[in-house]
Amino acid sequence: MTIAITGATGQLGRLAIAALKARGAKPVALARDPSKADLGVETRAFDYTKSDPAALQGVDTLVLISSNDFNDRVGQHRNVIAAAKAAGVQRLIYTSILKGDRNPMILAQDHIATEAALRESGLAATILRNGWYTENYTGSLAASVQHGAMIGAAGEGRVNSAARKDYAEAIAVTALDNAHAGKAYELAGDIAHSGSDFAAAVAKAADKPVAYVSMPQADYAQALTGFGLPEGFAQILADCDARAGEGVLSDDSRTLSRLIGRPTTPIAETIAAAL
Repeated sequence: MTIAITGATGQLGRLAIAALKARGAKPVALARDPSKADLGVETRAFDYTKSDPAALQGVDTLVLISSNDFNDRVGQHRNVIAAAKAAGVQRLIYTSILKGDRNPMILAQDHIATEAALRESGLAATILRNGWYTENYTGSLAASVQHGAMIGAAGEGRVNSAARKDYAEAIAVTALDNAHAGKAYELAGDIAHSGSDFAAAVAKAADKPVAYVSMPQADYAQALTGFGLPEGFAQILADCDARAGEGVLSDDSRTLSRLIGRPTTPIAETIAAAL
């Protein structure tokens, strides 16, 4: 069985390739710029915006890691789905978002549309509805520690985040077993945390006081814009955080840990690695 991974040079793609190799597989890496794919596996040029079926010849299972380009993301995904059908791919695995059939986030709408496109395609599919990556919170830890505060708009809402490597292992497990065809999995971390919980974990790891400061969604978006983020992206992130406060990123099913056969990575471990 030949497994190919799109976006193979991205953060999740690299970890998925590594997880498959650790299980004895020899995946094919698909990358827009193959020269960046120092992954030790066969690499083919593949662009979401063009999606040449020739790059998928001989591929049995295609892992479509959702595009991080917000310029017509659904259109890009449809291109990949069409190329997979044309190339005779037997199964497609898609990295969606938690509660992807009903998630109210702005960010979720592309995933909902892509899931619909997959159903319409007739391809056998496995939907991995990934919850929040813990790394989404650790990218700016240095500044948080320096200023003694983490800001957001989630109030005391709780999030079941997991490390990116946990989701990568779920890709490997489902890609290697066709029994997962036709399944949709809600994937999230074992232990829920609030913004205050996360800040306390950062404070403990850094041995410095760090507090969580929740603010209105509009104020948080304005703060993100002040940090240099484009206004549209800032609005999307602020919406994500506000919806997280409503429980949209909470899931206590422990489906992810059962799928990968171990507990999900504690936030303290990811925080320590980031610091």
